[in-house]
Amino acid sequence: MIEKIQKKYALSRQGAKDLVKGCIACALQNISFMFPVGLLYSLVQDLMNGGVSSGHMVFYIVGCIVCIGLILLTTWFQYNATYFATYTESGIRRITLAEKLRKIPLSFFGKKNLADLTSTIMADCTFLEQSFSHFIPELFGAIVSTILVAIGLFFFDWRMALAALWVAPISFAIVWLSAKVQEHLSRKSMDAKMACADGIQECIETVRDLKSCNAEQDYLTGLNQKIKAVERRAVISEFGTAVFVVSASLLLKLGIATVALVGSALLIQGELDVLTFFLFLLVVSRFYDPLQGALQNLAAIISTRTNIARMNEILEHPVQEGGTTLTNQGYDIVFDHVQFAYNSGETILKDVSFSARQGEVTALVGPSGGGKTTVSRLASRFWDASSGRITVGGMDISKIDPETLLSLYSIVFQDVTLFDNTILENIRIGRKDATDEEVLAAARLANCDEFADKLPEKWNSRIGENGCELSGGERQRISIARAFLKNAPIILLDEATASLDVENETLIQQALSRLIQDKTVLVIAHRMRTVAGADKIVVLSDGRVAEQGAPADLLKKNGIYTHMVTLQTASQNWSLGEK
Repeated sequence: MIEKIQKKYALSRQGAKDLVKGCIACALQNISFMFPVGLLYSLVQDLMNGGVSSGHMVFYIVGCIVCIGLILLTTWFQYNATYFATYTESGIRRITLAEKLRKIPLSFFGKKNLADLTSTIMADCTFLEQSFSHFIPELFGAIVSTILVAIGLFFFDWRMALAALWVAPISFAIVWLSAKVQEHLSRKSMDAKMACADGIQECIETVRDLKSCNAEQDYLTGLNQKIKAVERRAVISEFGTAVFVVSASLLLKLGIATVALVGSALLIQGELDVLTFFLFLLVVSRFYDPLQGALQNLAAIISTRTNIARMNEILEHPVQEGGTTLTNQGYDIVFDHVQFAYNSGETILKDVSFSARQGEVTALVGPSGGGKTTVSRLASRFWDASSGRITVGGMDISKIDPETLLSLYSIVFQDVTLFDNTILENIRIGRKDATDEEVLAAARLANCDEFADKLPEKWNSRIGENGCELSGGERQRISIARAFLKNAPIILLDEATASLDVENETLIQQALSRLIQDKTVLVIAHRMRTVAGADKIVVLSDGRVAEQGAPADLLKKNGIYTHMVTLQTASQNWSLGEK
């Protein structure tokens, strides 16, 4: 049962156990609220039989104290079993989602955007906090306590019990049978929220481009329509839920009327005594309150299915697994008839075979969209190949845990990611246990001291969100400094000097020359002069290896590489005055 609850509500094992405890606690609390009714029934019975003796008075006083104590005790138990446990589980759930995202292949993120994933971890988890602290325990607590009270009522009078209870199953059926309608409305509402969140995030990220193109007003008009769509879907969703819940609640109230009518009829016929009639009127006045709340909670639980499905999409996604022991002999990278396609079916690489040898620089060049970046991502197992085999030193990387494998790699991406921290700490990402002296040495190799010395706090200057306080070239140098610090045996450079000016590019290339000694180097470049000194060129075009060999040999073939060199040589002589 615990496993089913885990899957149904996207919980940890402890969270599932705590949910069961919460349901039991709510049931006990609801039952404790019925004890004063029994005490009052006994008191009325004594009054009708000639009054309350002093001995019985003590009983009622003690009974009141016991009832208050039970209510306080069960309420305390209910509070701890629901609220405290829920907040603990909420933290566990967010950490579990984040850990899962860490192990999911990058191909998953191609289908998801940042706003969607952030909403799942934050907003969906927050909504489920309310579900697991209020909706689910109170619903099942109300059901359990109702069943127990209903059994007790049948012992008094089965006819009156039926008169009181017949509305409950029908009311719950109305809400339960509306599940598909509510789920549809909930999905539509969620889609509108995600479209709005995407629009807001996109607006913030592209505000510079929108301003430069005078497109702010047009974009904000579209964004305003998305916000209105969220409001409209929220109203429709609330109304759709209310139609069923209110109808069920109104039907539930008919139970009071049927108890009064049936009780009056039985009383007139002499088949029911006044005290029992009074008892049922007293019980139903308290009986329907938790049931009415349960109807609302049931509707709320149904609406959470959309949020749970979004979380389960992450939690149930296949992860990249493998051994944690490296068995490579050397660091040659070999692609053997590798193919790769996204989940959409779009094929990116087709039968790619080449080798990047240790101690050599292998450059990947070719037209945009040819598959160069995909090759580098596959080499580091950010994605897994659809077919074929990729090895490092003879070791099949598909059988190695990605994090273990990445201990062999230093990677410099074209798009640099920095953190709102100091320059030193951003470089220390390359090796967390590095000393300040080691970090500074790597930074100077990457020529970071040239701009760090100009900042108010030197190396301890904070650089803003994603390095917004720095230029593109300065951000790139920090990324290169990380690679120097890690000093791994395999180097992947994805346009590593693309954002540098000519002077700094020369300095960085000199530093890279020192870094790559005896290492396996895979370079992605668009500027042919960047890879002119490479040991081997692999030309990728339309997802295939069109040419490979030494630069001088490829120039003699007069193929794609020659054409690219010729075009770039011509472009270097272009000036603004030309027509």
